[in-house]
This record gives sequence, structure tokens and C-alpha cells, in this order.
Amino acid sequence: MKPAHPKPLRRGLPLAVFSFAMTGLLLLPQGIAQQNAPPQGPKLVVVIAVDQMRADYVQRFRGEWRGGLARLVTRGAWFQNAAYPYSGTETCPGHATIATGVFPETHGIIGNAWWDRTTAKNVTCTQDASASDLGVSRTASPGDSPAQLMAPSFAERLRTARPGSHVVTLSLKARAAIMLAGHQADIVLWQDEVAGDWLTSSAYASEMPPFARAFFDANPLSQNSRKVWTLSMVEANYHNGHSVAGESPPPGWTASFPHPLAGGASTGQAFVTRWRASPFSDEYLERLAAAAADALKLGRGPGTDFLGISFSAPDYVGHAFGPASREVEDEYLRLDQTIGKLLADLDRAVGAGNYVVALTADHGVAPIPEQSQSQASKGGRVNAADIVARIEKVLAQRLGEGRYVSQMVDQNIYFAPGVMDRIHADPSLWQDVQTAILAAPGVQRVFESTELGQRSGAGSLEQAAALDEFSGRSGDVVVALKPRWILAARGTTHGSANDYDQHVPLLFFGAGIKPGVYAAAASPADIAPTLATLCGMTPVKTEGRVLAEAMQAKAASGGQP
Repeated sequence: MKPAHPKPLRRGLPLAVFSFAMTGLLLLPQGIAQQNAPPQGPKLVVVIAVDQMRADYVQRFRGEWRGGLARLVTRGAWFQNAAYPYSGTETCPGHATIATGVFPETHGIIGNAWWDRTTAKNVTCTQDASASDLGVSRTASPGDSPAQLMAPSFAERLRTARPGSHVVTLSLKARAAIMLAGHQADIVLWQDEVAGDWLTSSAYASEMPPFARAFFDANPLSQNSRKVWTLSMVEANYHNGHSVAGESPPPGWTASFPHPLAGGASTGQAFVTRWRASPFSDEYLERLAAAAADALKLGRGPGTDFLGISFSAPDYVGHAFGPASREVEDEYLRLDQTIGKLLADLDRAVGAGNYVVALTADHGVAPIPEQSQSQASKGGRVNAADIVARIEKVLAQRLGEGRYVSQMVDQNIYFAPGVMDRIHADPSLWQDVQTAILAAPGVQRVFESTELGQRSGAGSLEQAAALDEFSGRSGDVVVALKPRWILAARGTTHGSANDYDQHVPLLFFGAGIKPGVYAAAASPADIAPTLATLCGMTPVKTEGRVLAEAMQAKAASGGQP
């Protein structure tokens, strides 16, 4: 059962209105937060986002875990029915939702990328021509920033409401680190996926932080070149078997263990790709987080500090090998140990009971279609070029020769300027276009963007598409795929309103949390208002809710929802 979030649909705000609204959201809680703050609250807030973790992984693999994931599940608050209610289940929207407590219709991040009608180009969710990316030894422009995030994050509100608080976010991906931070932070770090260089943005700093320079100098990626990813357990103990059909291993690897990182080369893009798709990159990120916590003395200052970590390796592993692979199962075995190391480091540096952890995922993942062929609900691969060709053929027949589709990005279809006006003028033309799209293999529903204001109810495909609709960024037409059909030529992917993409883990642990298993519907959008309440801040209006049932009575009274 999907969680219901029956909020009124909101469209994109003009920038001036957003700026005024955000200023109010940032400044309003400060006095209230200080007035209502409980005598004792968390000294450190830790948000862990696992990139591509399905909710069913917890049930499936928890018996194998002995480290940090086991500690969170058995000694924390576990919400078993948590899901994103929207359809654009991708990395950037997921991290934006975790950070802000609102959905894409409000925060504006509809995907990892979208079509910019003004420039007639694809843009990424963090792309910013006015920013520069700053590395240890290079500067790159244009760069990345949070400029396209149209809502304040919990971390930036905390930094404003609690003077002296520090905000640090880390990931292999720019879109993960930047969205977790929001518009204000002390340190935001990510890795260039081609060369492996570590970067920050001029939106946050004028140079790479000294502690980070020292860490990267002392821990070059080349030190990993001799490592080999092997199975962590006896082979017979794995739930997942050999699942080779449709897998797409990184260059230099086969579909079977072992997976050597060198793979014929210890430098270059292929090596970086293999390293990122291995548990060793998670371990590296944890050590970087521990170094950042020590350098800034997180959790040991006058304010409440924030540490956001997004582990990206599960996403790279999952895309390549699929959810039924031993690689995914072993990745989570090792991530359990890595998170255990992180919690042990926090126990040492901050003190057990002085910090709170929220763990979730930005999205799930679909089965590899070739591995679903024996099941009753067969899947397949959706050909975006075929969908576009079908539309072009219909419009050429009705309107004459020409190019009518500008771009298809994920499930958003963008028409050339003026085309939608002609379609609106002739209902039969829209019917023909809709029929052509529905005839494409794997397409379940087709929505015209102006229809999405009328939702048919919580949990519906219409509502899921409506929660993604942001004026000026969303497509003119949105398609919804059938279960087990994906827009990927190799391996597998995510980005639909199907359960395996929407349902994710949601765990809280530590200061102010009441351990237990909770069956109530929840969402990653609930993280921001819940953490705000734990920190004694009055939550601003969000599309999430305060999960008061999982909070100790003293903590729950720290702010008014």
C-alpha cells in the first residue's frame, strides 16, 4: 500500500516569489527554534542516503548483516511502508525530496536532467553557468550548484536557525551531495566521474578545503589498484544466485566474481568506473566523512551540526548487475560493515546518544527484463527513439513534413515551439498522438501536462505524474511505463511509479528516537520535518509529516508540527 499524500497541486513559482518565500522560511524558525529547543537534543544530525536501495532488501538480507545496517534495523525505528509517491524516481529528485521535505512539484527537481526550452539543450539538475567546480589542481566552468533547487533544505535551515552549526555533505555524485546540502553549506564534496578528481563548487567555497586536500593527497585512488572484489561469504549462503542474463558489467569485468579493480589498467576512466562500482568506494567515502567530522569537530560545537552522506556504489552495482545478483547482495553485506564503521567513528567522536541518524534511499530499481521473461508479468526494454518516431509519423501525416519533437528525456516528451498549441486546437490530433504512443511496447498510460492538475486519487498514476509536474521544466507529454518495462538499453534502471522503484527503506536511530517497527505509511519527505522537530525547530509547511510515533515524548515536544 502506497502512502497517501493528498496535497493540493502546486506549480512552479516565479523566481522572485520563491526568493521571498525561501527567505521567510529560513528566517522565521530562528527565534522559535531557540525558544522551543529542548534542553538536550542531538549534537549531530546524520542523513545517510543509499543510492538505489529497494525496501525489500532489508527483509531479504537483514539476516546476513552484523554491522551498521543491522544496528539501525534492530535498535532504531524502522518504517516498513515508506515510498515516494511520484513517478520520477531518480537520484536528483530523491535527494532533493529527502533534503527539503517536499516533492518535485514544489522543489522543482523533476529528474537528473530535463530539456531547457530556452536554450534548446538538455540541462542537468545541478548545472550552473555562473558557478565553477573547484578541484585540488583544477577549476572547471560552467560548474555545479544548487541554483535550480526551488525549496530550502533542512540543513540550510538548521545552519541559519542555529548559529555556529556546520553543514557537510559528501557523495561520489554532484547531484547527491549538492541536493543534500541545499543552498548553504560549509563543505560539499563529490567526485568527477571521468578522471576521479574530487570537486566542490564556488557556490560554497573559494577553494578545496585544506583537510580535503590533505586527505586526497594521502589517499590517492591508485592505492586501490591491487584490490579485488571477491565474495564476502561462502557462496552457498547467498540468497541471490547466478543472474547473468541482461547484466552489463563495467569494462574490464565479467558477469562473475572475482572483480579486480585494475582490470588491465590502474588509472583512467575505466579504472575509476570499476572503483565507483565497488564496495571500496563506499569505504573511501566513509573515511572521508570521518576526516571531515574530525576536521570540523562535528557534534562538538555550540550548535547542532549536519553530516549528509550519499553512498553511490549500490546504484552503479545495481544498474550493471540488477537486484537479483550476488553483486548487489554482497555490496549490501559490505555496506553494512562500512556504515558500522561510520557509527563507531561517531560513537568515538561525538558520543553514542548525542547524534541522530536518518537512513533512506533516493529510489529503488527494476528487475532486469531478460531475467523476468519466465514470470507471468513479462517485462522489456522501451525504445525512446521508437516512441519519438511514432509521434513524428502521426504529426507529419496530419500537419505536413517537419520536426515536431524536440527531445524525449526519461518519460518526458518535449514538443517543438508551437506544436502543443496546434494539438490543443484539434482534439482529434491529440487522440492520434496518444494512440501512437500507447501502441509502443511497454507504454501503459499517456498524460498531457495540462491534465495533471486533476488527480484521480492517492496512489494513482495520475497523481504520481502530477507530483512531478513543474511548470517550465516538465515535458508537454508524460508517459507511464508498464511494470517491468524500462528505458535502458543495458542492465537495468529506475524512474517509474512502480512499487520496486518507489518503495525504499526509512530508518531512524539515536538521540530522541523510540526504537520499534512501524507499519504506518511514510515517505522520505518525512525526514526533514521529523529532524526539525528533534532539533527543536518548528517545521515549515512540507509535504511530509513529523513521524512523532517514532520519537521519544521529550523530543516530540521540542517543536510544533
